Amino acid sequence: MDVTSTVAANAREIREHKGLTLDRAAALTGVSRSMLAQIEKGEVNPTISVLWKMANGYKVSFTSLVENRCGTASVLRLSDSEPLAEDSGRYLNYPIFPFDESRLFETYRIVIKAGGALSAQAHLKGAEEYITVFSGRVEICAGEDSFLLSKGDSIRFAADQPHAYKNAGEDTAELSMIIYYSR
Repeated sequence: MDVTSTVAANAREIREHKGLTLDRAAALTGVSRSMLAQIEKGEVNPTISVLWKMANGYKVSFTSLVENRCGTASVLRLSDSEPLAEDSGRYLNYPIFPFDESRLFETYRIVIKAGGALSAQAHLKGAEEYITVFSGRVEICAGEDSFLLSKGDSIRFAADQPHAYKNAGEDTAELSMIIYYSR
């Protein structure tokens, strides 16, 4: 199942499970009713920013919108995964392992090409991000603070505030990201 179809099915299931009309969902998420309807029909591939608005408005994890639900064990091959793209394809987010109520975290592989960046909205209250840089250089802003990380560096920060990621070099940067949600 491709990302667009997965998001469509998950978005509709989450909205209906919460008993929300499209109008009420639009009010909660800040995403227009027509855009939500197009997403649920699989007619559009939403941006990462739109998916975060939906996740925050529905009070669910990001991966609950993008995960392909399967059995108790799963292997995700890079060749089989389709990234979510931002910044004209210079910021790529590969959802790896989805949120699970018993684990309270989700993981991503992030690729930021030269010149690429993403500004993220605050996640749910108490959320933290854990990032390790595997190649390149990245500037991460969390609230008012800015951090320059290189290959091998890691950071943990409160993600319930606006934050941003920017490739700070000329080479592609590759990161591992874990988002932890407190109870």
